[in-house]
Amino acid sequence: MKTEKLFGFMAAVLAATLTVLPSIASADQAYGYTRNTYTHGQHVDVAYEGWLENDDGTYTLTFGYFNHNWEEELDVPVGINNRFTTGEADRGQPTHFLPRRNRFTFDIIVPSDFGDEGELAWELTSPNGLTRTAYGTLREDYKIDNIIIMSETGALGAGSSDAETRANIPPVSELIGDETRTARVGEPLTFQTRVSDDGVPTPFDPMKRARLIGGAAAALATPAMIRKRMMDMAPIRPTVAKNNGLYLSWNVYRAPESVSGNVKESVTFDPPQIKPWEDTRTSANSPWSWLWIPPKLPEDGVHEVSVTFDEPGTYLLWGRADDGGLYTDQYLTVNVTR
Repeated sequence: MKTEKLFGFMAAVLAATLTVLPSIASADQAYGYTRNTYTHGQHVDVAYEGWLENDDGTYTLTFGYFNHNWEEELDVPVGINNRFTTGEADRGQPTHFLPRRNRFTFDIIVPSDFGDEGELAWELTSPNGLTRTAYGTLREDYKIDNIIIMSETGALGAGSSDAETRANIPPVSELIGDETRTARVGEPLTFQTRVSDDGVPTPFDPMKRARLIGGAAAALATPAMIRKRMMDMAPIRPTVAKNNGLYLSWNVYRAPESVSGNVKESVTFDPPQIKPWEDTRTSANSPWSWLWIPPKLPEDGVHEVSVTFDEPGTYLLWGRADDGGLYTDQYLTVNVTR
């Protein structure tokens, strides 16, 4: 009898533990989602993320964007519709825009005498005709650092950090081989990237979270039980939130005008790449998804990717190594012929 009571008690505690994981999330349901969202046809808002002071006295201005579409990837070539209106029109901005919010996408280094009056204006006109402009300046309220970057991308909890996280450094990423390659239409191009990291912030582990919340009773839970419970409940998203863990993702950054509006169908990565944009849908392959778990990393740190192009032209690929908080970018130019 005592054994049966004990087992019943432990089962009840376990059920409560599994409920705790998503119960906080149910508060999200009270608000509802009444705003319209779209898969296609919307514009891109460009964004100035802020500036950092470099050791040599120069400054780094960083920009990102928000594609209001959930599915459509827009293309706007450098020119009258995608330019910096002060100085050089081409300052390394993307011409291929992934869906939704993409933060800290590219940097521009300006000289030490850029000054308080200096300004870089990125102007983008989307295919639907809407024009948006982001203004990069050295205003004090736009000054950022690694803590702000980690907070803005959702790596930190709301208003929280610790000594270990504050000491985080970006991953080390190295494209193995030449930065410019050639390929033929329809034939896979395979390349490798070596990535290492300091292991900070601690990678997301749903089992560890369950044990932390539920104590001894959570020891009875299995990964399948935890995952099923998470799938059954609304996600917790009081602000932008991210499941931390090292990953590498290669995507198209620039594509020839001949494939504008059709890049997603014309360029295929194998294996499919983790989304570097904030796809918060529950089962998305994105660190901002409620169910996303960091991938298993190769023991030697070398990630191998193949990419196939359906159309000729010059493509610029962008590879981001992200530990959840900070990131390092690599670029690969591919000249594709028939």
